[in-house]
Order: sequence, then C-alpha cells, then structure tokens
Amino acid sequence: MRRIKTVYAAMAVAVALTATACNGILSDIYDEPRDSALGSGQLVVDATNWHDWYYIDFDSLAAIAATGDSAALAHAETSFTPYPIPTALTTEPADTTTGMYTYWFDVFGRGLDNYDKRAFTPTDAQPKPAHWSIAVHRNNVRTNGGAVFETNYSSIADLPPTGAAFASATFTPDEWSERDVWVDQSQMLRSLIGCQGIMVNKVLSSWIKVAIPPMPPAFTGNSHVFIIRFPNGKMAAVQLANYISPKGAKCWLTINYKYPY
Repeated sequence: MRRIKTVYAAMAVAVALTATACNGILSDIYDEPRDSALGSGQLVVDATNWHDWYYIDFDSLAAIAATGDSAALAHAETSFTPYPIPTALTTEPADTTTGMYTYWFDVFGRGLDNYDKRAFTPTDAQPKPAHWSIAVHRNNVRTNGGAVFETNYSSIADLPPTGAAFASATFTPDEWSERDVWVDQSQMLRSLIGCQGIMVNKVLSSWIKVAIPPMPPAFTGNSHVFIIRFPNGKMAAVQLANYISPKGAKCWLTINYKYPY
C-alpha cells in the first residue's frame, strides 16, 4: 500500500509539472527567457491559456500599417481578444464531431504516440471573428482556409522578393484533429486530457514541438520561415522568433511576419 501511494504521489508531481510547464514556472529547465524587440512586422501573442484561441487578421494589420499610424499598429500587433473554447452544448449540435474528446495518453510510458480515446462530449462550435487569417492556441495554429509550406529560410529578410518563388511548392492545408488542442486538465492525474475537436495546421503548428517523455516535457522551437497561402491567393510569411515571455512563460509567441508577401 505504501508503495502504491508513493507511485501516485510521483505521478501527481509529474502531471503538475506538465500543467505548469507552459506557464513559466519551470522556465529554467528548458531555456532562459529572452527579451524581444517590438516593431512593425512583429506580433506578440500571450497564448499560454489552455482555454482560449487568439485570432490574427493580416488584412487588418496591413490596413493599419498603410495609414502610417505606428502607435495603432503597435497596439494591433500586441493586443488580441481571447475566444474561449466551448466545453458545453447550449444550442442544437451543428454536426456529430464538434465537441470535446477525452483521450488517455501514456505520459509515464511510451509517450504521446500511445493513446486511447475514452469519451466524446458535444459542444458548441468554436467562436471566431468575422475576419481572420490564422488563430493560435498555445502550440497549436490553424488557418482560415489556408495552406502552409515550411521553407529552409531562417530569416524573412532572406526570402525571395515575392511569394511567386514558392508557386510550385507543396502547401499543406489544415486537417481535423481530436488530440492536439488540449483544453481540460481536470483528469490529468489519470493521464486523461480533454481535447477540442477542430481543424489545425500540422505544418505551421510544428513551430513548437512538445515531447513527452521526458517528464517534464521538452519544448523545441522551430525558427524556419513558413509561407501561408490563403484562398484568395495572397500569401504571408511568418516566423516564430520566440515562444518565451521576458518573465519566462512558455507559449508566449513572438511572431515575425510579412504580409502581403
């Protein structure tokens, strides 16, 4: 009995570490926080909250930049409204897939690739603004009908002059996910996570990789420039410059961007 209690205590500590890793409490384990310089062409989004999506509208940013109002642009590049992830159904379900998926993950064994679906709860659809280009939730990213290509460039300044250079590249659209967008932590002691069923872009989401094991999880940033192609043919170039706040909070995104590209 004492051994069982010891094992559960260790599990509780490990899960607690997982829950706090993106909130800066364990920042010294992964890497040191770095200061980031704000300016035109750079976004800062506090995406640390498990329960919210944040939407970025490149057309709106371009329109503000065209006015020459640097103060308004700086505000738009750093102030984003949270859109909570629904966890209940208050209206008639639009389909049979929108909802919260509960998965068991083998976090103390073989890792996230070993999983089992345990439950599904229908919820309202994810709210969103009328106009948006991409949305971020912690290490997850989705596009508004777009597709993404990862380049080998590590600086937007080094890109070819226009996106036409990538006309023949293979762009990957968003795809349905039931395991990537972690929302509900209430059953983490049992290795159960409530995940939002939603379309995400796996290529663009790879700019932050989370590995379990080890415990606490290991975070790795990908500084390559990604090209986003939208349904209207316009393109944006984006690069994750940092995923740590000056105070050490993980999933605090500093994003370099060029739009239109």
